[in-house]
Amino acid sequence: MPEMVRLVVDGLELQVPAGITVAAALLNRRLVARRSVGGEPRAPLCGMGSCFECRATVDGRPHTRTCMVRVRNGLDVRTDD
Repeated sequence: MPEMVRLVVDGLELQVPAGITVAAALLNRRLVARRSVGGEPRAPLCGMGSCFECRATVDGRPHTRTCMVRVRNGLDVRTDD
């Protein structure tokens, strides 16, 4: 069984496998990273940091590309959803 870590996304505590990215954790729970100006849900597209569709506030840092951040215990993720 893989090691699990806990993070908080918009106040919801999630338990996810260690070693995955925040973007993968969001996708696994069918959560969106942000909304477009028109209100459409946005989620990771490229998975390698070039499209910026997976941006969220991570530990107080706005516009963080969640596909570039590995999950860790206590991580605080805020989407604009």
